[in-house]
Amino acid sequence: MKSRAESLVLFSPFFSLVITIAQKCDYKLFVGGQKVPAIFMFGDSYGDTGNNDFIITTSRADFPPYGRDFIDHIPTGRFSNGKLISDYFVEGLGIKELLPPYLDPNLNAQDLLTGVCFGSSGTGLDNLTAQISNVIPVWKQIEYFKEYRNRIAGLVGEEEATTIIRNAIFLIIIGTNDFIVNYFTLPTRPLQFTVQEYTNFLLNIYTVYIKELYNLGATRFALINVPPLGCLPIERTLRSVLNRGACDQELNQAASGFNSGLNAMIDGLRSSIPRLQIVSLDYNNLISEFIANPSKYGLEVIARGCCGTGTVEASILCNELSPFTCPDASKYLFFDSVHFTQKAYQIISNTFLTRDVPQLL
Repeated sequence: MKSRAESLVLFSPFFSLVITIAQKCDYKLFVGGQKVPAIFMFGDSYGDTGNNDFIITTSRADFPPYGRDFIDHIPTGRFSNGKLISDYFVEGLGIKELLPPYLDPNLNAQDLLTGVCFGSSGTGLDNLTAQISNVIPVWKQIEYFKEYRNRIAGLVGEEEATTIIRNAIFLIIIGTNDFIVNYFTLPTRPLQFTVQEYTNFLLNIYTVYIKELYNLGATRFALINVPPLGCLPIERTLRSVLNRGACDQELNQAASGFNSGLNAMIDGLRSSIPRLQIVSLDYNNLISEFIANPSKYGLEVIARGCCGTGTVEASILCNELSPFTCPDASKYLFFDSVHFTQKAYQIISNTFLTRDVPQLL
């Protein structure tokens, strides 16, 4: 019996295009090569590789000093001095060097077939969170994925598109902005929900999100939890009168509650959906470990960011005119007052890839 690839070569008038794409992508799925043919990233700025460059928003990072340690020192919209978790995942799994943003108009066939990022910096599970910063909400990220699916089906056919999506890893990190930009900053949601009620509200949305992607063909999910929110430099600063610069425990407890609920959500999905493979990636614990034992990881500064004073600067406040920006970001846990350095992302990614991702393979 001929393989699907052989059938395409023999019968499709577009077989030359398929072969060209396969050669460019080192696309070995038909012959049992790569276990993970693609990565799809959803969520917020901890994974967004530059989608916000292509929308009208102030939540941007397409200017120095962002990207100063990236390839050719180019700011690309990544909220860091270099690469993000999403980049290290595709590199670590041998897929490609970087994960491009889906909204980049210059994407080619190789970019599409091996995975893209749908995430948007500043977004959250709550639609209100996305509205605050005028960024891409969750439902729109899913709409973009549907559009993406049609595009690759046009390149390699419906069967191959289905196979790519079924074997890809869907990497998601979201929830931070729902608390620090929305719930603990604006009065709307606190008037409607307690912290626990708001957490449940978010996780109900998250559950719908996962089920919709599953119904679109996704089977492998890696969900990254939220970091210790009260230890972000901006929160240390804003709540310094109460905490004297220490981590804020109210925010950390909110993060812990969300993460516990996320684990319960994952357990429920795993037991109720057939063929679903899903793991939790403990971002929170790793960041807490960096803060507790910085020297173990070669870090020296864990309470403020590298950019400017490191206390409030993020996005447009973190720019090349920011005074006091550090000369060596590798000594810092945070690059700006919210986001981490390339060094931190690399350690986090290596841990996830060696400890957790094998459960999906």
